[in-house]
Amino acid sequence: MHKITDDMIHPELREKARSLRKKPPRFSLLKTKLLNKLCRLLKGRHDRSIRYQQIYVSRTDGSKLRLCVYMPPVRKDHVPGLLWLHGGGYSLGIPEQDDDYIRRFINASGCVVVAPDYTLSLDKPYPAALYDCYSALLWLRDNGPDMGMRNDQIFIGGTSAGGGLTAALCLYARDQGEVPVAFQMPLYPMLDDRPTPSSADNDAPLWHTAANEASWRLYLGDFYRAEKTPPYAAAGRAQDYQGLPPACTFVGSIEPFHDETLAYAENLKKCGIPVHSKVYPGCFHAFDQICPQTAVAEDARSFLMESFAYAVGHYFRG
Repeated sequence: MHKITDDMIHPELREKARSLRKKPPRFSLLKTKLLNKLCRLLKGRHDRSIRYQQIYVSRTDGSKLRLCVYMPPVRKDHVPGLLWLHGGGYSLGIPEQDDDYIRRFINASGCVVVAPDYTLSLDKPYPAALYDCYSALLWLRDNGPDMGMRNDQIFIGGTSAGGGLTAALCLYARDQGEVPVAFQMPLYPMLDDRPTPSSADNDAPLWHTAANEASWRLYLGDFYRAEKTPPYAAAGRAQDYQGLPPACTFVGSIEPFHDETLAYAENLKKCGIPVHSKVYPGCFHAFDQICPQTAVAEDARSFLMESFAYAVGHYFRG
């Protein structure tokens, strides 16, 4: 991909893009640690219009995994269960940062949402985050029915690295055979550590080639660009897409994840799996979160929620 120039950026996003480029993000361990300290200030905060609680489950090493559980203010029955995975390059973030997404899903369906505070790559590389997410998925399967969830409609979704974990977890769950996943929402997902035309030499605002490569190295360790990196680590490396759930995804045309997102969607379609997908011309990574008041962000949210509503009415897996 050529360098991203101002004229390539969506008109509604250009002003924000210029401000982001004044101080381009530079990945460093120290900076990432400081950002995570700031993220922790959000711990326990939530939209007061929905119910929220923190649950702690034991890992095999005796440590505790924190799960944020969200429900509508008045319980509804026969609703979907959604495992929602936050983004942050596998190295940043906490579940509470995605309050807006979670509120929208609950308001639209009355669903039960579980968002794990999965292990970040700063603390442990792959497969720690994947195993945490799978533990959270098992918890949702076992406990969701007590909160009104129907057991044939478990969804998984997330943005960026959370989208990458969504795709990887769908592969892992399929192969474990313990949890039937009915629908997946990997939004502008971080899927492949190998370079693509859109991820190479990309200097788009917010997320670019340098940040992408540094984050993959930290998450994958010795698996980074290795010959036999497992698809559970980087879902873009998957060869077998049979049996995966229907999907919804969207991505900006100028961001690093454009090509891998489209490849993932196309591989699902080749297997006859329904895919709701959309590309937003001139949009950079996470544009819907960075510029939420724009018409293009509203269009992306509408597309996501329409696809989600369709899934609630049509996708079941027992």
